[in-house]
Amino acid sequence: MTNSVSAAAPFDHAKADIILRSSNNIDFRVFKLFLSLASPFFETLFDIPQPAEASEDQEVKDGLAVIPVIEDSKTLDALLRFCYPCTLADDPTLDVLQDALDVLEAARKYSLDSIEKKARQAISSPKILEVEPLRCFAIAHRGRLREETLLAAKQTLALPLIPGWFQEIELITAADLLSLLTYHKKCGDAVYALRDDISWITSHYGSNEACTWLLGRYLYTNYNTQSYNNCNCPRASSSKYRLFGIQSLQWWDNFMEETFKELRDKPCKATLLAAAEKTVQSVKALNCQACSQKVTEGMRDLSDLFVKKVEEVVSRIELELNF
Repeated sequence: MTNSVSAAAPFDHAKADIILRSSNNIDFRVFKLFLSLASPFFETLFDIPQPAEASEDQEVKDGLAVIPVIEDSKTLDALLRFCYPCTLADDPTLDVLQDALDVLEAARKYSLDSIEKKARQAISSPKILEVEPLRCFAIAHRGRLREETLLAAKQTLALPLIPGWFQEIELITAADLLSLLTYHKKCGDAVYALRDDISWITSHYGSNEACTWLLGRYLYTNYNTQSYNNCNCPRASSSKYRLFGIQSLQWWDNFMEETFKELRDKPCKATLLAAAEKTVQSVKALNCQACSQKVTEGMRDLSDLFVKKVEEVVSRIELELNF
């Protein structure tokens, strides 16, 4: 007879009617009814008459049939908690990626559809996805979760093009990783191409009067006569980012050049917002009355436009990956 120990509550109930033994020899005393209601697999399994006495093929402990499973106690505990009523066991928190994968595979094996859904939600939760997108990608792809894999792939755009080693890299093939890197590069190149034609910016504002803060112009009143004057901020020597035929400011030129360079490596919203905030602070440091007073609000509006444009471009790039 195998040396085993009993699981903790609520899987140690004296009135349980069957024992599930984990791969690391932890005995879970459970109720057939709860598992049968949760899974047609268990319902069919428990319909098979269980022996009252031990035999070569079937171990019996405390008068209960013992069913060995390949899952370890941690995975089995999580799986069973999902099956039990909330009054007896709280749902586990799947905030560790490997745990979510283990529960996902077990849920599929035992036809626990609702638990599979919870595991999928855990893998794609922002709390995990934003911090460890590469691991989420590998685990989602290993679990054959198309939607979650695509979501994780998009989130990896917040990382440099060439990633470092990550824990689950062995779950994917070299071809899978190449597909992800190719997707990342295509997204970066497509976003970088926006710099060649900035008509999407002029179309948004319509006229130079709608973005005077961007052009270093301010309204000057003299004897009830109003006119626009230019501020004293340095003007760019390049005309690449000229708007409405007006020579661009140097800080605007710097923002565009540096932002597109960073977006080529990390083509995502976070990259853009960080670059915009950096520019706001640098413009305020110039102490220009015309620019510094409106740059915060102006860059917020421009960032919204920029983010929409970047996400529009990225959405057209497909991840070529076999599922």
